[in-house]
Amino acid sequence: MSGGGNNVVNKVFYATSYHPIQAGSIDGTDVAPHDNGVRRALLCYNAGLYDPSGDSKAIGDPYFTLFVGRLSHHTTEDTLREVMSKYGRIKNLRLVRHIVTGASRGYAFVEYETEKEMLRAYEDAHHSLIDGREVIVDYNRQQLMPGWIPRRLGGGLGGRKESGQLRFGGRERPFRAPLRPIPHEDLKKLGIQLPPEGRYMSRTQVYHVFNFTTTLLSFELYPCSVSGTILLGHLFMFFC
Repeated sequence: MSGGGNNVVNKVFYATSYHPIQAGSIDGTDVAPHDNGVRRALLCYNAGLYDPSGDSKAIGDPYFTLFVGRLSHHTTEDTLREVMSKYGRIKNLRLVRHIVTGASRGYAFVEYETEKEMLRAYEDAHHSLIDGREVIVDYNRQQLMPGWIPRRLGGGLGGRKESGQLRFGGRERPFRAPLRPIPHEDLKKLGIQLPPEGRYMSRTQVYHVFNFTTTLLSFELYPCSVSGTILLGHLFMFFC
């Protein structure tokens, strides 16, 4: 076991795959669930009860699609389209609603025509105000992040302190670099991503590096879908 040491204070890292136990840990090193939500998510994870490809409403190219969360329940499709179209041409927009009542569930998926437009919205729409609410914008983890378990099943990322079920490793709440010894063997047995010791990021670097990671993932799986200009731009921001 080894620890991060004082030199990693204020350093962070992101999850590249999802594990419910790790998502519930502020530094990504927990080896046991600490709340009932994590336990529920872990059950779904281990039993394979959640299949992201089983969502018939999830249409379009996931690499051009963004998640928009913390929406006001009064925000309509028309309002969201008007706001998000400032960043590019929208191909598809889905405001998720309750299957019985039809009420908004406070989040949506927006697909753009090109990755350039998607990245512009990713950068500029995050923490913008829509109907008086500060929204969060993230990539389409449901379809792109290995192991993903949604919030409704105890998983997800982010969350508010009041809920008592914060989830770490994402854009809003990255993992803090561990200050305690890292249980390498226990994490490996559980299939949990190890903290990148010696390669943590400062909070000022996080924004661009996360963008770089998402773009690189897209390039690795679908090399024809990401332009060389955009990829080189993120490589420049990462290494400079």
